[in-house]
Order: sequence, then structure tokens, then C-alpha cells
Amino acid sequence: MTVWRLLVVVAALLGAPAQGGAQEGEWTQWGGPSGDFLAASTSLAEQWPEGGPPELWSRPLGAGHTAILVADGRLYTMYRESHGEGGGSPWTPREAVVALDAGTGEMLWEYAYDSMNQDFGQGAGPHATPLLVDGRLFAVGSNKELHVLDSATGELIWERNLIDDFGAPPLLIRSMIKPGSGMSPTPYRDMILLQVGGPGQAVMAFRQRDGEVVWRSGSFLVSHAPVGLIEVAGRAQAVVFAGQGVFGMDPDDGRVLWTHPHDAGNDFNFQVPIYDQDTGVLFSSSGYIGGSQAIRLIPDDDVTYTELLWADPRLRFTFLNVLKIGDFIYGTSGQSATAILTATHLESGETAWRERGFSRATMVQADGKAILMEEDGDLSLVRLSPSGLERLASTPLFDTRTWTVPTLSGTTLYARDRERIVALDLGFR
Repeated sequence: MTVWRLLVVVAALLGAPAQGGAQEGEWTQWGGPSGDFLAASTSLAEQWPEGGPPELWSRPLGAGHTAILVADGRLYTMYRESHGEGGGSPWTPREAVVALDAGTGEMLWEYAYDSMNQDFGQGAGPHATPLLVDGRLFAVGSNKELHVLDSATGELIWERNLIDDFGAPPLLIRSMIKPGSGMSPTPYRDMILLQVGGPGQAVMAFRQRDGEVVWRSGSFLVSHAPVGLIEVAGRAQAVVFAGQGVFGMDPDDGRVLWTHPHDAGNDFNFQVPIYDQDTGVLFSSSGYIGGSQAIRLIPDDDVTYTELLWADPRLRFTFLNVLKIGDFIYGTSGQSATAILTATHLESGETAWRERGFSRATMVQADGKAILMEEDGDLSLVRLSPSGLERLASTPLFDTRTWTVPTLSGTTLYARDRERIVALDLGFR
């Protein structure tokens, strides 16, 4: 059972909605319906025409790496206006949260705010993905601007500037590249959870309806990773992949329950750790010197112990997401233009296979197939299993660097690069 499926279980036990009433085919948070990039879509085509899947619509959008949410026939995402080629400089020092018609791409509303440019040499922000819960859209900007908007109208409900209001550090402390904030908000009960930073407030919980601080806790270095939610021995735990380690916290009051070192050397950690409840194994991965590791969480009454099972410094998924399918982790490992698509056994760390021929890719799994959005702009369809990789189709889609994970709603795929957003039909016959 994955981290975000456990969120649904935890919410049911607590009598609170996990996804704010999300319906089938909706994508209302980072990672999709269950937060694990696994979609319930069926009837996806096995092959694509020579020119790729049919395009339903396409429109300019702007720079940024924010993923796309889908709900009630609308898309929600964020961008920054770019005046250079391929989403490059100069950039307007403003960001915008937008709602688009999912069927046509027409702009329905836009909420813009001032946001200074940071070190955008590797790509401009915004970087975080919004959260949609009960008609409220929670969006975090490059400079830790938290805006909560009415999803129907785009009107501001409440806002917090985490730097001005709480003294949060503007940028990661140890990172050589400082592109601005990238943490996406996580829903829990009537709160959202965020890595914020600063003494005693590494993680903060805000009440969804009015932004009141429910709790703040932790004095560790923060990262760009969203907060995950798991269940250990029947109790909810928040899992924080911070700057120098992985932390377990009580999501109700912020108490730190356990910690395990995992230091990438630069606070550049991005992923929600993947948890398997049956084995108690928690997997986390970062780029650079950190690599990947798996630990076992061992509950003993009110105490949770950690045990290192394996570590592989060469298995580096950096800022891209991975898929857990069965007992294996699949992803593109590498820190250069080329990457290796790998299959790794979660509990043992053993490599089932490695396959070259891809650039680094974000991934979505549905209908027994994985959709790879490669950073060089190629879109690929493959079948993943412990026994090997089956290549089904591939097409060039974008001309610029593509670091945004695509969104699959039914048989429609929404994807973006640093210049435009497209809708593709993956269920044609």
C-alpha cells in the first residue's frame, strides 16, 4: 500500500475526507488521486500513430514546473511570463495561478501576484503544485507566498507570506542552486501541512478555512519535498523528507516521532518517500551524493524505530518522480542528459534490470502502462514489469526542457513544458 492510498485509509479512520470530495478522473493534488502517480484510467491505446496521439488542443502558457490539476471540467496550474526563447530570461517578476477550461484550454480566470526572480538558470518558478480541497485552491509561489483562492472564481480567500509572516528562510540554506520554493501543500483533516523552515517551524500546519496556525514543529533544515502521510501500527504519521534526513511526525500536533539520516549534501530533496505498509519499508531517493535508501519502520507501543535495509548512492532519482508497482520501484536514474530506466526491488534493493535510451523522465502509470514525459520533450508509452521493459510508442512532443509530470484524467493527458500546455487523446481507436 502506497503513501497516499494510506492517506485515504487514515482519513476514513478519522472521519475526515482525504481528497475533499474528488471524483474519478480528477487530479486534485501532487501525485494525483492517491498521490502515487497511479491513475485509474482504462482503455488507453496500445500504440500511437506516426505523428503521436491526437492533439485535442494546445495553447501558450509560460514558464514554470507546476503540475496540472483537474476537477469539475477545469484545469488549475501556475506560471511566470517568460520573454526569452524556450521559457528563458528575461522573466516578469510576477507569478499567476490560472484556471482553464479542460475541454478547450480557454482561460477562465487568473490570479497574479508580485514574485521576485530567483536563480532561474535551470528553469523559472513557480515550482510547487497547488492543492484543491472543498472548493479552495492552495498555491505556494517561488518566494513562499501562500495564496488560497476560490476555485470557481479565483477570488482570494486568505494569504500568508511565509517569509514575512513567520521569518522562514527565503531559500534553501545549503543549495548551490537557489531557484525558489518548490514544496506542494498536503491535506490532513482540516489542515494543510507544509515544510516552511526556521527554528521550531520546519513544518507548519495551517487551518484550511482561515490560515490560522494549528501547530509548528521541528528545527531541521527543510527541502522542496511535500509532506507525506502514512499509517504505522494503526496511527497516522507525517513523513518529511527534509534537508538532511527523513522525519516521522505526529500530524495532529507536530511531535517528532523518529528520524533517520539521508543527506544529499545540499537540501535538494524533492520526493515524498514511498511506504509499503505490509513490509514497513520506507523508500527515499535524492540526487547528487544522497542516492537511494530503504529503511524499515518498527513500531513498539508509542515508539517507532528505524532500521536501514539498504543504500545505493548510484541510484539517483533527483527531482523526478518514481512509480511503485507491486514490490518494485521504477524510475529514470541519472544527473545528466542521459538516464537509465531501472527496476529496483523495494525491500532488498536488488536491481531487476536497467535500460538505456531515455532522458530523465517523469512518469504516470495507468491501465498496465506507464507514460514517460522525458526532459528532452519526447513522450513515451511503455510497459513495466520485474521481467523487463516493453516499448510501445514514442513521439516528440515539446522542443524545450520538460520537467513537469503529466496529468492523466480518463484518457486525456495534459502536459506542459516551459512554453505551452497541450491536451492529448490517449484513448483513440
